Amino acid sequence: MKYHIVTYGCQMNLHESEKIAGVLQEAGYSSPAPMEEADIIVFNTCCIRENAENHAFGNIGALKKLKREKKGLLIAVGGCMVQEEGKAALLKQKFPFIDILFGTHNLSELKSLIETKRARKKFVLSLLEERGETEDGIRPVRTSYPNAWVNIMYGCNNFCSYCIVPYVRGREISRREEDILREVEALVGEGYKEITLLGQNVDSYRGERGNFAALLDAVASVEGNFRVRFMTSHPKDFSEELVAVMKKHDKICKHLHLPVQAGSDRILRLMNRRYTREKYLEDLRLLRREIPDCEVTTDLIVAFPTETEEEFEETLSLVEEADFSSAFTFIFSPRTGTRAAAMEGRIADDVAKERITRLVALVNEKTREKSARYVGKTVEILCEDFDEKKKMYMGRDEYGRMGYFFSDRDRIGEFVDLKITEANGISLYGTPV
Repeated sequence: MKYHIVTYGCQMNLHESEKIAGVLQEAGYSSPAPMEEADIIVFNTCCIRENAENHAFGNIGALKKLKREKKGLLIAVGGCMVQEEGKAALLKQKFPFIDILFGTHNLSELKSLIETKRARKKFVLSLLEERGETEDGIRPVRTSYPNAWVNIMYGCNNFCSYCIVPYVRGREISRREEDILREVEALVGEGYKEITLLGQNVDSYRGERGNFAALLDAVASVEGNFRVRFMTSHPKDFSEELVAVMKKHDKICKHLHLPVQAGSDRILRLMNRRYTREKYLEDLRLLRREIPDCEVTTDLIVAFPTETEEEFEETLSLVEEADFSSAFTFIFSPRTGTRAAAMEGRIADDVAKERITRLVALVNEKTREKSARYVGKTVEILCEDFDEKKKMYMGRDEYGRMGYFFSDRDRIGEFVDLKITEANGISLYGTPV
């Protein structure tokens, strides 16, 4: 029997799909396959933004014909969208051909849910209010060599007014440091060259040795030739201790993803972000004083309810002052159940689109300027894949820039010194030295 997994959302979801694949293999599904050949299709959904949710609804609906034609095909839907209040009932109503619905807190139950469905032939629904069994017993089917993702915690306690994560992922739970280090050591032993520590807010981690900085120090002290990344950090928890650990270890990439979201203090208060514009910039000055070559990326939201033109321009000026390497930009997306969804002062669509266009143009300009500085320099990249379209190998440097190059042999999994000859947007092109 074969399986097919459809994933929406962030790296957290991509890693959870690797875990889902592990559970499916334990349940007797031997290998991945195209959707038309699969015996079970699993949707790992995301509800953080409306677009991801709409895509999931559309793709699930498109399976009605295949489900009718292929006897024995199981369709399971899991992830954030199922955990969102009322969405499980809506999914079952709209798509009665779904066999299994499971939430974010009971991924480890998927095998037993499949067994229940096979035995009873009836629709199966399982939702837990809080995370139950640990997922440490699941062996993921990793698909991202030479990179590996390692969860250090689950959930979020921050309750940003626009964000639904705490409602669908639950409260923060930190994994045991011993289990994290054992997983990292095993991955390095298997030849993985880049470890990314994952959490909704990694800076909130609390373990046996203390805080996230202590854990990061321990992970970077594991023997072997590998890089360490981490995401995502919350600016309210930024600390000198974290900077000191980043400075201490060459293994830790000199790159920090620090979502600022907006440049206006009033909007930041409405977002419940719990820091000010000046505090954010002050932290960046500390970071760059201690690690001058560290690059910072961020997330930015425009058209938050009641945002004025002047407040939007504060976000533009922040982009100028912060000197971001790049940024993920979004138009505010109201999520039912969050405080921001009920706020008055929604920004008109045409205004929102005009603002996002201006923001993207500025971010792209800054990104191109950063990339242009690479030309003529030699950088180390970790070769991650082969781009079939470009017929070139590709990989990132420690700052997150993607580099492309030709090679007459397979270089995937190798650190390659690349002399940059051309820069195009966020992409670099060069020749191995």
